[in-house]
Amino acid sequence: MLTLIEKIILSLLVLLTGVLFLAPVVKRIMILACCQPVSRTDLLLRRFFYTVSRVFLQLCTLKDERPWTGAAHLLIFYGALAFDTMTVNHVIEGYVDGFYLFGSTVAGRLFSASVDLFSLTVLAGVTFFAVRRFFLKPPAYNTGNRDSAMIYTFIFLAVATFLVFNMFSVASHPGRHTWAFLSRWLAGLLGVSSLPETSLALNLKISYWLHALAVFSFIAYVPHSKYFHLFAGPVNLFFRRSGPSASMKPINLETAENFGLEKASDITWKDALDAYACVECGRCQDVCPAFQSGQPLSPKMVIYNLERHLLAESQKIIRNKREELLPLVPGVFTEEEIWACTTCGACLHACPFDIEHPDKLLGLRQNLVLAMGRFPAELGGFFRKLEIHGNPWGYPESEKTAFISELGVKTLAEHPAARYALWLGCFGFYDERGRKIARSMVKILRSAGLDFALVGKEERCCGDSARRLGNEYLFQALALENLKTLSRHNLEGLITFCPHGYNVFKNEYPALLEFLEGFDEEEKRKLRNIRVISHPELLAELLASGRISAGKLQSGLFAGIYTVHDSCYYGRHNRLLEEPRKILKAALPGKLQELRNSREHSFCCGAGGGLMWTEQKPGKRVNHQRCREIVASRARLVASSCPYCLTMLEDGFRDLAAADITVMDVAEILAAALTDTDRLSDS
Repeated sequence: MLTLIEKIILSLLVLLTGVLFLAPVVKRIMILACCQPVSRTDLLLRRFFYTVSRVFLQLCTLKDERPWTGAAHLLIFYGALAFDTMTVNHVIEGYVDGFYLFGSTVAGRLFSASVDLFSLTVLAGVTFFAVRRFFLKPPAYNTGNRDSAMIYTFIFLAVATFLVFNMFSVASHPGRHTWAFLSRWLAGLLGVSSLPETSLALNLKISYWLHALAVFSFIAYVPHSKYFHLFAGPVNLFFRRSGPSASMKPINLETAENFGLEKASDITWKDALDAYACVECGRCQDVCPAFQSGQPLSPKMVIYNLERHLLAESQKIIRNKREELLPLVPGVFTEEEIWACTTCGACLHACPFDIEHPDKLLGLRQNLVLAMGRFPAELGGFFRKLEIHGNPWGYPESEKTAFISELGVKTLAEHPAARYALWLGCFGFYDERGRKIARSMVKILRSAGLDFALVGKEERCCGDSARRLGNEYLFQALALENLKTLSRHNLEGLITFCPHGYNVFKNEYPALLEFLEGFDEEEKRKLRNIRVISHPELLAELLASGRISAGKLQSGLFAGIYTVHDSCYYGRHNRLLEEPRKILKAALPGKLQELRNSREHSFCCGAGGGLMWTEQKPGKRVNHQRCREIVASRARLVASSCPYCLTMLEDGFRDLAAADITVMDVAEILAAALTDTDRLSDS
């Protein structure tokens, strides 16, 4: 098709496109290479199949949050695959006249029809996104308008020039076996076939070059834009976190050179890859409780600003000029946005590419607290009480002793052969509402005949809030005491009724054994053999095995509509979603009304990430938003499985003058059902 000179020009165009494409890619890879290491090479086969399924089945975009957006993306994605194949064919055809990848086979004819079909689907998808972005203007699309306009233009030009070229191609080769229905229809509609042969040949060549320029311009532009996610996104999926989403990597305080994230060179290569993979879709922002309540935090903007900073400071990062880098706070992020995160994980769950937003914010908190000594004023007292008294309220140990005596349960010191230990935690020991849950748990465990004991007054706070508020030193000090206490016993299981305690015991304490001093191998073995059991898991297991049985509670409260508030740390982070519902089904005769935001889509109560202990920031209260959703469900009973959530929901209903809605822990409900009465005499 092309003359020798034209083939040389085409070769130079391909080379130039490659250079323009690869230059920013190489720069990004060099930045990655200068970031801190993190291991993400376990379970390689599982990672591979996860990535393939998420990308090629488009499960990354076909999520509940935006079904129509996912469908539109699907139309474009498969069209892009077809056009990528056609681009290879287009280039080779420039060198070999009449070349066609699939020849005149049936597969070739089907492919020719599919490309024409995908031309329509791609244009439909692009139209959907253009209307949504430039006319509907949702808040999530508050960035990238120029990028989007450029990309939509490039896609339109690539499709349009292909159809024009293919129209002249089918007219120029009437004997070629092709099912390109749209191109043939356009050729007939415009009377192209009746053009003189010389005119056809000229138009074919012109349209060839127009399509080549459109496609190569598109390819060269992509890595300079947010659409680099087309390449970084699948890689990010492959290197996703393989463990529980809420687990934090510990800092070895004895060997660490820096605490947390002070400058861009402190982030891991996975943090940088997260920034490259962001498509700026705003799904994370849409589901963020802090953003929805008017707090100065958008998880989208955290990643967006991080990427901009990495690219702007790329030469300093690559040349290891750490001293010349701006501090991330306040150079890139504000303290207000850092302290607004509840660590609920909704952003991570909604992200098409599994970007790990909370890790960045928690790393920034660690640096502010450990290196700078900067944190909200009210946390000073909170940290001191935890350090001195081992609980966030600063209550004396005598409070523990009195409550242990009231429960009438032996401690591990009194019953060292116990198979299970019930961890009461700060709420169970000191908060009156938490004590009701503790009484219910004791009643159920006794009814099941379980051989258990209390850890007792040796319990210290599990340290979850201290860690997520950035005080890793205090967290590890508390964890060391707790681990030492547990290592003195041969326990089979540790039972918790707080999702935050469950998460740190199960997912974070084990990693500390790798470097905390003071444990011999036998103690480490005993600690690693302890099964950490959440109370929804345990209660559901006891019901299923017949160790306990529940009668249906029949009072008006229990017989009406009820709903479930899924805690972030049991539900979204640790996938304990069915267990609370199994318990309630056994105990309640009423109808379960699922909330609009339920199960893994649950809306945070606002207390996670240590914010239980901070003052309310300007804006709407997160718990008020959740409570309004519950009020709208018409449920009169709300089942919770977290003392933090229970407290926040009760406070919210009180503030909203909805005191007729009752909030109860699943253990309280089941404990009442064990008596087959509608009275909560023991709780």
